[in-house]
Amino acid sequence: MLEKILTADAPAPIGPYNQAILSGDLLFCSGQIPLDPATGELVPGDVGAQTRRVMKNIEAILDAAGATFENVVKTTIFLIDMNDFAAVNAIYGASFATLAPARSTVAVAGLPKGSRIEIEVVARL
Repeated sequence: MLEKILTADAPAPIGPYNQAILSGDLLFCSGQIPLDPATGELVPGDVGAQTRRVMKNIEAILDAAGATFENVVKTTIFLIDMNDFAAVNAIYGASFATLAPARSTVAVAGLPKGSRIEIEVVARL
């Protein structure tokens, strides 16, 4: 059985998808871009500011499902510029103090709304 996860503390979906889907004990979180949940707009600032917002959005979705970053087993980071990798890595890494998940980082030609970053996660509850 599939269960939709939705929280007002993360941006509302901007298309035909959900913030996350729980399937058994696996949580599949849709990719998060740095949208402010209150306005639905891209947060201003550099890739550091955008990464902090993305991580807050992911944390809110995990929390809504009864999980934390400690439950995350796999992430995928999408960047429009690999020169942003070090800045993103420092902020991202702070969320995984005890055990970092498996991860892929991919350079892409573009992201929704002109975002510099998108991150998706899979967690086990």
